[in-house]
Amino acid sequence: MTAPGSAASASNKAPADAAAKAALAWLHSARFLTTASQLSQLPPAALPEIAFVGRSNAGKSTAINTLAQHKRLAFSSRTPGRTQHINLFEVGPRDRPDALLADLPGYGYAAVERSAKLRWQRVMADYLRERVSLAGVVLLADARLGLTELDRRLLELIAPRLAGAAVRLLVLLTKADKLNRRDGQQALREAEAALAPYADDDADVGVSLFSALSRTGLDDVARVLHGWHAGGDAADDAREADDAAAAGDSP
Repeated sequence: MTAPGSAASASNKAPADAAAKAALAWLHSARFLTTASQLSQLPPAALPEIAFVGRSNAGKSTAINTLAQHKRLAFSSRTPGRTQHINLFEVGPRDRPDALLADLPGYGYAAVERSAKLRWQRVMADYLRERVSLAGVVLLADARLGLTELDRRLLELIAPRLAGAAVRLLVLLTKADKLNRRDGQQALREAEAALAPYADDDADVGVSLFSALSRTGLDDVARVLHGWHAGGDAADDAREADDAAAAGDSP
């Protein structure tokens, strides 16, 4: 299981390395494509898709906006749990986008009408189980709460697709600025233990602390997502850029 634990101190890296700069520039190109309340309304599965999912109030929209360096790319409803659509964003050059970000509805907010909740959670589940272009899932959980029962149910849902790294998984422990270093490391250890059953069969499963406020983990998470969109090719290119930059700085 990959675990970019160094993300906990990523905000102290200055300046960002070449790979992080390339990844953040790539994410900064994100722009709204479409919204859909049913899978049939989504565009044909052509580009790799990275889906963001998590409980309501886990900071999903804030994380997307921070990674993309946009203030209002992803919108959060004034009433948590009210968002009932899958929102897609293109990433890459405008004339030839190379990936999509998918913002899925939040789950777990009790005040939402049961019938509506079941309807859009079924759409979300079908997307995660069936969307052939799904390349990776970013599961967001409040670092202070860890992985809840609902988060674990979602992990069970996508477990068959994680085998052999058919779909990659990164758990972001959000709002990490609310924890001190010791508690943050404890949250990481507990999340890693919870994810261990899903890390078999060469699955690509990772966990990272993340804070939109302090930018903890921003560089490392951007690098991971940048690597996903091309099945690892982008990550290889980024490492080569880092090596070249390091060689240029060597005496």
